[in-house]
Amino acid sequence: MDTPAALLDSVKMQRNIQRMQQRADSLGVHLRPHVKTHKCAEVVAAQIAAGARGITVSTLKEAEYFFELGIQDILYAVAMAPHKLPQALALRRRGCALTLITDSLAGARAIVDFGAAQGETFAVMIEIDCDGHRSGVKPQDALLLDIAQLLGDSLVGVLTHAGESYGLDTPEALQAIAEQERARCVEAAQRIRAAGMACDQVSVGSTPTALSAVSLEGVTELRAGVYAFFDLVMHNIGVCRTEELALSVLTTVIGHQAEKGWIITDAGWMAMSRDRGTQAQKRDFGYGQVCNEHGELIDGLLLSSANQEHGVARFEAGGVDVVTQFPLGTRLRILPNHACATGAQFGNYNAVLHNGEVQRWERLRGW
Repeated sequence: MDTPAALLDSVKMQRNIQRMQQRADSLGVHLRPHVKTHKCAEVVAAQIAAGARGITVSTLKEAEYFFELGIQDILYAVAMAPHKLPQALALRRRGCALTLITDSLAGARAIVDFGAAQGETFAVMIEIDCDGHRSGVKPQDALLLDIAQLLGDSLVGVLTHAGESYGLDTPEALQAIAEQERARCVEAAQRIRAAGMACDQVSVGSTPTALSAVSLEGVTELRAGVYAFFDLVMHNIGVCRTEELALSVLTTVIGHQAEKGWIITDAGWMAMSRDRGTQAQKRDFGYGQVCNEHGELIDGLLLSSANQEHGVARFEAGGVDVVTQFPLGTRLRILPNHACATGAQFGNYNAVLHNGEVQRWERLRGW
């Protein structure tokens, strides 16, 4: 196999998928996986087979791609830009049960006005800000009811994403943010209902909160994405072990700087991405944790820096004869900080099956 290459351990992936599906089942909610992590037909098929209902996407290109593969129930979980409404309309008219989201009066008005002009009633959810992390309407804000009233029959529910969970690393803190995510989204739904409007769907989720929630009372569906692969950020948060990481990058040793203890690889940031998500966490893995060719961790060996096509791996403690231990041509694997970002660097995964067979699984790219 040429390098750098994205390796996907399908056995670990299947275990991760089953774990999240069982979690959703035990909490009494539907699981709507976010496919932006993998953007891959084979992975989606495994998630649907395990019991997922519908998918979440981050681009309309993803929606078009997976709809053509037979998935009809699709949530586009990015605030709707008005210029993309014709693209969304085309999908709905082809039979896609596409749901949009908005968090503003201007966004809601654009959707409703365009729909009226086209004779279409879009399905829309209002995005709720549950933690001040990114976008959304605060559940107690008067704006919430104004948007709901403007949407009228288009309104199908509310959703939220506790992005602040990525900055936590204890079970107690994760359980607390998961409960905050649930409570504030349910509060928003209850306010809308109390005002005499329907709000059937209550959608919450992130991988850390999905795996930490004690109760999802009042919630109808759970969304999560990176759980299918996991990564070093999730490891640092505490929701997975390194041996559960399904994605790695296969790389080759192409040189050394012996006096510095450097191992030069052909996996730079074009292979690993620029994501340094572990830098602000309790354990900084540089650009990734280095393993041997079989995926076994090499203690203390990190991809410490990266240029475009060159990666520099070195032992944190030093004192290792890297030329002798890792001669030219040695194959290594690197576990990524952020599986979504690393996966995005490649056009396909080399999926390693349970019997050792390797299959090429295409990955969607672009917008």
